[in-house]
Amino acid sequence: MEIRSIIIDDEQNNIENLRAIIESWCKDVSIVAVGSTVAEGIDIVNAQNPDLVFLDIQLHEELGFDMLKLLDKIEFEIIFITAYHQYGIQAVKFSALDYLLKPVDILELREAIERARQKIALKRQNLNLQNLLDFIRTPTHAVPKIALPTLEQTHYVRVSNITRCEASNNYTTFFLKDNTTILVSKTLKDFVELLIPYNFQRSHQSHLVNLDYVKSLRKEDGGTLLMDDGSIVPISRQNLDKIKTGLHTIR
Repeated sequence: MEIRSIIIDDEQNNIENLRAIIESWCKDVSIVAVGSTVAEGIDIVNAQNPDLVFLDIQLHEELGFDMLKLLDKIEFEIIFITAYHQYGIQAVKFSALDYLLKPVDILELREAIERARQKIALKRQNLNLQNLLDFIRTPTHAVPKIALPTLEQTHYVRVSNITRCEASNNYTTFFLKDNTTILVSKTLKDFVELLIPYNFQRSHQSHLVNLDYVKSLRKEDGGTLLMDDGSIVPISRQNLDKIKTGLHTIR
């Protein structure tokens, strides 16, 4: 399980030291961004949605706690790092949270990361269970969310926001309404039966399209689909009649 992490520390030497230790001793922890102030920390958290944050208690004239107070929500685990700040250490101890003293001890770091890993794994499992409950409780006529696991995280996407899917060997790329993509390490076949009840149709061995996002059916090359985003999707001969029927039904 990969853990996406960020480091917020006001001393560059400490950032580089922690990065070197993590890269050498914690292979499944990736550092996706670093920052040195409360403002940078907030921007990075919002942009990266990390699993784990290594947070210095003292950030210039501010405290790492200030960053936490300003965030709308906290969905990550935290390992506090400090050289010395009596109030900060007491607050962290009272809250039974992990902290490391500078200079960081490798064994203590690995133990703290292992505790965080267990919490992250449980949290991901709970999200999957919550999505199951949401699906069960969703009326049959409503559109559910589907879990799309990637190497970094699991995305929960409403099916109606998926415009099409494209296969590439054992991977499937999901194209979303907001023009973003999600690469999932599962075959297209794994999703066909799930999505067809929600107005999806297989146009080709490597393509599954949401008919709601088809702009036009083009006759060239035996038939292609022009999607709302401008992309062109091929249609195989054996799927042409199904596509025509599906488009006629929703028009």
